[in-house]
Amino acid sequence: MRKHFSILLIALAIGSSCKKEAKKDNGFSIDYAQAKIDSAWNTTYPAILKQIVPPAFQPDTVVVQDKQRFRNSLHKAMKSLSEKGGGVVHVPAGTYEVNGPIVFESNINLNLAEGAVLEFSNDPMDYLPVVKGRWEGTFAMNYSPQIYAYEKENLAITGKGEIDGNCEDTWGQWKPVQDTDKKIIRQMGNDQVPIEERVFGEGHYLRPTGIEFIKCRNILLEDFTIHHTPFWTIHPVLSENITGRRLNIQIGVRNDDGFDPENCKNVLIENCVINTWDDCIAIKAGRDQDGWDYPPSENIIVRHNDFNNVVGSGFCIGSEMSGGVRNVFVHDNTLRGSDKHAFQFKSNPDRGGFIEEVYMKDMKVLHPVAFAFEFTTDYKGWRGNEYFVKYTDFYFQNIEVAKATDISIKINGRPEENIQKVYLENISIEDSPAPFIANHTQDILLNNVVINGKEITKAEVTTTTDKKK
Repeated sequence: MRKHFSILLIALAIGSSCKKEAKKDNGFSIDYAQAKIDSAWNTTYPAILKQIVPPAFQPDTVVVQDKQRFRNSLHKAMKSLSEKGGGVVHVPAGTYEVNGPIVFESNINLNLAEGAVLEFSNDPMDYLPVVKGRWEGTFAMNYSPQIYAYEKENLAITGKGEIDGNCEDTWGQWKPVQDTDKKIIRQMGNDQVPIEERVFGEGHYLRPTGIEFIKCRNILLEDFTIHHTPFWTIHPVLSENITGRRLNIQIGVRNDDGFDPENCKNVLIENCVINTWDDCIAIKAGRDQDGWDYPPSENIIVRHNDFNNVVGSGFCIGSEMSGGVRNVFVHDNTLRGSDKHAFQFKSNPDRGGFIEEVYMKDMKVLHPVAFAFEFTTDYKGWRGNEYFVKYTDFYFQNIEVAKATDISIKINGRPEENIQKVYLENISIEDSPAPFIANHTQDILLNNVVINGKEITKAEVTTTTDKKK
């Protein structure tokens, strides 16, 4: 492997303000970028919205309030309604102990009344036998997610009730002891071991997710509060036509990502409050060899949300993205702060795949972050492969960042595969000690990018464009 080129840090020391750049760079110009933006927001975006239609349900309703045998009664009601064509399972106010996973049937709306609390068991043995799930982008047989569905359709969780994953005393202690299992599952994915032979569960330490719907269609998640799940909070996989709106996703333990659609198509996440330890929203698409044979995550809209986190990103793509990610629209979101990133795009040369056609506008970052923007192609966990990721067509407009304590914008490509076509327009970062770092990129255009009160130009950003032959 060639060693990484040294990062080039360019101090802001050149002249007074310069005119906006219109110079062509390999055919990539401001006119080209603005034409792409107009087409994306005026044609592609509404076409995607038109395809995202929340499921409707029959009015038949079963009320479940048996606190002694709640999970059994809930499953009985779901099965009975589903066999009749579906309906609503309503849970009134009160606290209900859930001694194992809730497993969905098709055509069911689980409606949680305001004041209803589902308190999940924290005994891992309650989440056996193992089921097919995805752990950090690799499929395996593992503990069941707390709320689970496989190959179902027309699913909803609605209402102003609460889902308490109750993970602090058990699952929350597992991250420091998961490394052995993590290495095993990743090697199994690399070697393409049959999924039914990738058995974890009892005696292992791979935490399950909170809500995981796999190969499902027509999903609505609306109005409820969820917190303290064992791992990623909401994780649809290989699913299509998903609406998440007015959710209140609250902090749990480490790796508690808020909403992570993976290999999903036609997804809308809107008007949510997401306050997590780790990433608020992470778009994913499988890990390394285990992700290559699956469709990309595509046609995803993230709008009008309020984000806050401790050590993650407000919005990110990756690092599990081997099936590819494209057609992502992010707008009118507010990030209150993070110790790390506002916006991050991450992978490494184990992944393969691509990230392309990402459009972001009208965003505000109110409190300090370490990085406003970061593109990284050597994210942690790299095992030494050379499946280089293609990054191309990123369009950022009208983004205000109060402070980036480490670096304002960092775009690190690779000599073997440069990051291409990044357009930044009306970007304001009020305070940053290191304005712009770029390495191994092609076609970066700046149009009114202001850092520390000064508009910077491409002449002040040194990039390298050499490729491995």
